[in-house]
Amino acid sequence: MGELKTSPSRPAAPLPQATSPTGRATPRAGTAAPHQERLAGVSWPADGVSAADISGYGVTGGPGASRHVPIASVAKLMTAYVILHDHPLTSGGCGPDITVLPSEAAAYRSQVSDGDSLVAVAAGETITERQALEALLLPSADDMAWILARWDAGSQDAFVAKMNATARSLGMTGTSYTDASGLDPSTTSTAADRVRLGMAAMQVPALAATVAMPTAVVAVAGEIRNTNTLLSQDGIVGLYADLAMSSSATHRATLAG
Repeated sequence: MGELKTSPSRPAAPLPQATSPTGRATPRAGTAAPHQERLAGVSWPADGVSAADISGYGVTGGPGASRHVPIASVAKLMTAYVILHDHPLTSGGCGPDITVLPSEAAAYRSQVSDGDSLVAVAAGETITERQALEALLLPSADDMAWILARWDAGSQDAFVAKMNATARSLGMTGTSYTDASGLDPSTTSTAADRVRLGMAAMQVPALAATVAMPTAVVAVAGEIRNTNTLLSQDGIVGLYADLAMSSSATHRATLAG
């Protein structure tokens, strides 16, 4: 995880102008508005790929920010984003019921033996949309990603098409989704694109509230826990897997790495 530093006088080297998830151009680094601190430097991780969106500066690329890499469970953040776009949740609302199909319950047994990240399900079980999203995002349940995809779009392929269309609408030109869970290594993205998705996702109240939860309870699985071990540390207020939203008195940042 990178460390953000600011200085009242010394600007960072300018970067190309970035585009926000809403399509608006964001300020170049080093050209902040008057009376705003300038970004002095970012201490990036030594390995891997990194990027950040820092309030007032836009998307800032670290090492390998545009490199295409498998993103594993980070794909589930897009799954949740698409679900909440198609089926918005009101504050405190649970949303529609989702029924687990016999084929999905049967697949769970073989998926357990494969070592997949899962929550227990049973044929005919009903869970609410909110519970399904909690199971998707807190313990990173692959089976819940596939259940939500089927429920929303009728098939896995149709849902993946929605994921890719949404990525394009957010300016994520370096991203390609091939499944709803991220289990398929051909689902790839860049650090800069993951930051763009993170910024968009945190604008959805139901999604932001879910990733900030330490625990939740769902029907068959019982209590589930958030696997984001960075939550509540060093100002981390949410997000998912290798994405983190950090907030301080002077800056808000979304980091991927």
